[in-house]
Amino acid sequence: MKKIGLHELYRTNPIEADRVVFGRETNPVSRRGFMKGLGTMASLLGGEVVFAHFMPAGLVPAALAASDDPFEIPGKEGLIVLNDKPLNAETPAHLLDDDVTPASRFFVRNNGLTPHSESLNANTWRLTIDGEAVTKPLELDIATLKKRYAHHSAQLVMECGGNGRAEFFPPARGNQWTTGAVACAQWTGVRLRDVLEDAGVTDEAVYIGYYGADKHLSGDPTKLPISRGVPMAKALEDETLIAWSMNGQDIPVLHGFPLRLAIGGWPASVSGKWLRRIAVRDRIHDGPKMTGQSYRVPCNPVGPGEDVPDEAMCIIESMPVKSLITYPKSGLVLQGNPQLTVRGHAWAGDLSVAGVELSIDFGASWQPASIQPPPNRLAWQRFEGTVKFPKAGYYEVWARATDSAGNGQPTLLPGWNPRGYLNNACHRIAVRVA
Repeated sequence: MKKIGLHELYRTNPIEADRVVFGRETNPVSRRGFMKGLGTMASLLGGEVVFAHFMPAGLVPAALAASDDPFEIPGKEGLIVLNDKPLNAETPAHLLDDDVTPASRFFVRNNGLTPHSESLNANTWRLTIDGEAVTKPLELDIATLKKRYAHHSAQLVMECGGNGRAEFFPPARGNQWTTGAVACAQWTGVRLRDVLEDAGVTDEAVYIGYYGADKHLSGDPTKLPISRGVPMAKALEDETLIAWSMNGQDIPVLHGFPLRLAIGGWPASVSGKWLRRIAVRDRIHDGPKMTGQSYRVPCNPVGPGEDVPDEAMCIIESMPVKSLITYPKSGLVLQGNPQLTVRGHAWAGDLSVAGVELSIDFGASWQPASIQPPPNRLAWQRFEGTVKFPKAGYYEVWARATDSAGNGQPTLLPGWNPRGYLNNACHRIAVRVA
């Protein structure tokens, strides 16, 4: 598990480090974020920074210079930071035990730089709906969205397409996610379908593509970090939302404030954050991270390490069936108790979960767990079961889910692919009976 220390963070990107750690802007013209950050800095340093206005940007305070404690994102304590530019962090499995994932435990997946909070004003935000396949382009503010269209809420599983990438061999480049790039929050907003109907979608419509306010890592304003989308059938589903609320609160900045797409069951990269524009296309959307090998897997199975040409790669759509043990935390030591209650979540992309099984003998035998129905389509489902250990020693508890079409998780790794996507191998935790 990789964590980033304070010194490493400042070495790799001191300006972004200042903004993330202290909440301050380095632009001398815009000081509001800097002044907000002084409160955090003062608490860290034990007193007011008297000559703060002289303090160079990107400087590690001398009081902290001897420290290289792992960097934590404010409000995201316990998450494991994989990368700071762009900012990406995953959640340990035992912190995902809530039925509805709180914002503090929702993984962070960015492709570009998070917009500065000063540029994100819900009162002046505008969303444009246009493209080759609409007859009445729209420009809507958030107040109009809330007034004109019916409100809807849904719990939706969002999972990074690369969740589990760290287990593939040969290794695939990209963030080395283990199991924690998944969450299920409740999103509130309006149905994308209702807004598209107002824009007059034509028969030529094939795809939608989103555009957000995040910035390219290069800082070049002419470049986009990501612009993905979904086919019209997915865009028009009841659960596909333009959302302004996460778990009954404004969406946090890291998760797309003030407006984002919330699309469950497919790679989370289709749920564009800081949403500025939706284009209704007369072709498959061709924005950044839609072409080449991004969020694509081989159309046919390939051998580990095999080179696959772009034309032989297919866009990832519905995510595969998967499960996660959220209680107990891996590494538990049981003192004189051969019985253990295990619980977690299971999900299956566009489908539902038909069953979950548990094993304590490395998959040689399985026993059924109980599973609850989802609160709505595309939400994860709670499972629970009790396992009994025959004697003292080391065990692994494995979980295996099966979806409503009969597809089950592989006990170990699924087929290899060049980008390390769609690892839905059984989750396992370690238990020692003393």
